[in-house]
Amino acid sequence: SVACCVDKMNEMRTRINDTRKDGEPKVSVNDFVLKACAVALRKVPEVNSQWAGESIRQMHAVDLSVAVQTERGLITPIVPDADRKTLKEMSAKVRELAQKAKENTLLPAEFMGGTFTVSNLGMFGIDEFSAVINPPQSAILAVGTGHEKVVPNGEGGFTNSQFMTVTLSCDHRVIDGALGSRWLACFQENIEDPI
Repeated sequence: SVACCVDKMNEMRTRINDTRKDGEPKVSVNDFVLKACAVALRKVPEVNSQWAGESIRQMHAVDLSVAVQTERGLITPIVPDADRKTLKEMSAKVRELAQKAKENTLLPAEFMGGTFTVSNLGMFGIDEFSAVINPPQSAILAVGTGHEKVVPNGEGGFTNSQFMTVTLSCDHRVIDGALGSRWLACFQENIEDPI
């Protein structure tokens, strides 16, 4: 687990949402989380892998599965080629897939075959949790809610900052602790200083 300072992300999200065109949907915190995951998976591609029974299969595409709650239970629609999408493209695709999931109109290709899953319970006030990996994937990121903390400001005083805790669950046949830690550090860098 790692606590990520999300002050810059929140500032960027506010700027984007304040300058959006009429009718354009707002960008969510989850959209930033997904973008940071996609970038981290491209930079640390060993985490974008699956256990294939006797060997490790590293995936070329970054296809993010996003946990969505529906009346029929949890489903994980896939954002294909997530590492190649802009933040707004990611946001639009997630909204489209979440709507289809709630309407029970997802095609099998839209929810089968992702390479990495994100489960965000922050909007429900959950501080932090450990998520269960969706085989044959080898990792899942659990995202908790944001909390304000008092931190040193670098000038001898203190300031308030927003932090969000994320927890990476890994299949250690594929992703050991050192590799998982390297990926989490890359994710943290991307979420704390979004592109």
